[in-house]
Amino acid sequence: MGNLLRLLTREELPKPDIFVDFENAAPTEIERETFYVVDAVLRHADTVLLDLQQYKGAINEIREAIAKPTDEGHQDRAWQKVLPLVSRLKNYYEFSLKLEVVVPRLLWDLCSGSLTPHEHLEQQQALAKQFAEIIHFTLKFDDLKMRNPAVQNDFSYYRRTVSRSRMTNIDATDDEEYEVNNELANKMSLFYAQATPMLRTLSDIMTKFVSENKDLPIENTTDCLSTMAAICRRMIENPEFCARFKNEDTVSFCLRVMVGVIILYDHVHPVGAFSKNSCIDVRQIAYH
Repeated sequence: MGNLLRLLTREELPKPDIFVDFENAAPTEIERETFYVVDAVLRHADTVLLDLQQYKGAINEIREAIAKPTDEGHQDRAWQKVLPLVSRLKNYYEFSLKLEVVVPRLLWDLCSGSLTPHEHLEQQQALAKQFAEIIHFTLKFDDLKMRNPAVQNDFSYYRRTVSRSRMTNIDATDDEEYEVNNELANKMSLFYAQATPMLRTLSDIMTKFVSENKDLPIENTTDCLSTMAAICRRMIENPEFCARFKNEDTVSFCLRVMVGVIILYDHVHPVGAFSKNSCIDVRQIAYH
């Protein structure tokens, strides 16, 4: 925890005494339209995480099928085991596509207009909470994925099996018999090949948001990220703020969000988070 807090310890940086209610922030009238659009996606985030947490994979069936390639019984058992798993992997990937739709809208509301980053995060706490929840989900998902090699192994087996089937039946052109068609399979393969697929997705969304909104100064976005990191840090180190937390997991939530926005800052800022000119000082990390 000490190293994480030191990321934001430059003396010249202000320490915003802003309490963002990550537990109970409700949308104001101005936030309401965007809030409900994002909420329609976010309400499924916990379900995705729980499903991935319970993902067991088909390692035994696949191992037996590979060991006995001529045994049709083993091949069929592996295929029947993998099919519903691929359907679940498809659902995870499709959730990432939904984030690609709602995150830019959320960013626009938090980064555009005449308000400073501090004012945005203080006055639009419900949207700030949603952005934090997306970051928290992203890091949690990737942590679960990295600790479960079955995710990528199952999909790789599925693709190999489909490829062999197509080679055997060269006249077959209909993808409807497969759980995932060839075009979608290619996209999913690239997604799951990443060590941290959701973080890569979120980083790409941020980068695309900055590049497509030329009229919006990039500082609006990077300052929003660095300010949010500073606020998370301040909420953790301020005993009065910590005392207002009702959930014991809120401190770890703030820590995870702080780490996430620093990573995103590093991707979006032209010189990254590790430059001496960035708003986030990482120089002291090397000493610990």
